Amino acid sequence: MIHVNDNFIKLPSSYLFSEIARRVEQFAATNTGEPVIRMGIGDVTRPICPAAVAAMEKAIADEATERTFKGYGPEQGYLFLREKIVEHDYRARGIDIAADEIFVSDGAKSDTGNIGDILSTDATVAVTDPVYPVYVDTNVMAGRAGELADGRWSRIEYLPCRAENSFIPALPQTAPDVIYLCYPNNPTGTTLTRPQLKQWVDYARRHNSLILFDSAYEAYITEEDVPHSIYEIEGAKEVAIEFRSYSKTAGFTGIRCGYTVVPHALKGIAPDGTAVELNSLWNRRQCTKFNGASYISQRAAEALYTEEGRKQVRQTIDYYMANAKMLLDGLTGAGIECFGGINAPYIWIKTPGALTSWQFFDLLLEKCHLVGTPGVGFGPCGEGYLRLTAFSSHDNTAAAVARIKRLAF
Repeated sequence: MIHVNDNFIKLPSSYLFSEIARRVEQFAATNTGEPVIRMGIGDVTRPICPAAVAAMEKAIADEATERTFKGYGPEQGYLFLREKIVEHDYRARGIDIAADEIFVSDGAKSDTGNIGDILSTDATVAVTDPVYPVYVDTNVMAGRAGELADGRWSRIEYLPCRAENSFIPALPQTAPDVIYLCYPNNPTGTTLTRPQLKQWVDYARRHNSLILFDSAYEAYITEEDVPHSIYEIEGAKEVAIEFRSYSKTAGFTGIRCGYTVVPHALKGIAPDGTAVELNSLWNRRQCTKFNGASYISQRAAEALYTEEGRKQVRQTIDYYMANAKMLLDGLTGAGIECFGGINAPYIWIKTPGALTSWQFFDLLLEKCHLVGTPGVGFGPCGEGYLRLTAFSSHDNTAAAVARIKRLAF
């Protein structure tokens, strides 16, 4: 029999969201009454905007004729999309990013998980806690995490984010090689201001650390002092890779399209001590392991940058943020301590009394027929919290608030 990668054996047997799905399926099979409202997994519910749908229809027609047919596309993404990204996502904010620093992908989850391919297996890692599980699990798979004890991996530095520190993590103590940051944050829905993010960039420059910056939710930012890109901070192009997604802004969770920015100024160290551009290494990785996002999905993404597309995406985001406000106001009014919901589509709820995350999850499921995500699934500091998403209908959001209020905490 073939020997397996024993790092996979170290992982907990069930991925967080798979365990949630199992419990909900078991509950649904034995219970009747009010329909279950799902606010756990961060999947969207609003349809893809008309501008993107029209672009996909045209792209499908292109594939039907010999003259316009597209087969394999460039692994880095079609230039028509990368140029739109440069113009609207960066140049419009005064940020100098070139088209060949952008790599179109099938989503931010894939790239945040795969980026470790170009990094040393000996690299040390720091993550905020709580944290999106993919950041940790993919480093376990790569052999960087060490051993699991009391919910923490021995070679990963955890940076606690709690109400006591306003969910603002302290700078690392171990000078890690790689630091994962996600802002606006999943799962807490909190943010860093421009001065606070500058501290991280300055730290990375002092310690030669690489920041992997997940800004999948930047379009939800409402406050002016919260940066939309880490490259708004001077010097960030020398220390940071940024990940973006169309999933939560334009409903592309099923279409699959996003992108990663790897600046030419960002360098690593080869075994002989020479500097090497991470851009060239990522390009080599993509050309070997990835055939590029589909022509159809990239035409759909391009359409999001038209005047109509931008207006329609804004309407979708405003819809979800109205849900976030409904959740935040309703639950706070019911005496439940909540965070987030202002610059992100997530509400981070402090579990009432002495309930654990999973106990509160079970209570909401059994008494309210409502599905959230237990905070402990995002890391040890998530214990005692639960995440709800605003990716639902207005009616379901209002119903969820009403059901929770029935519990009379």
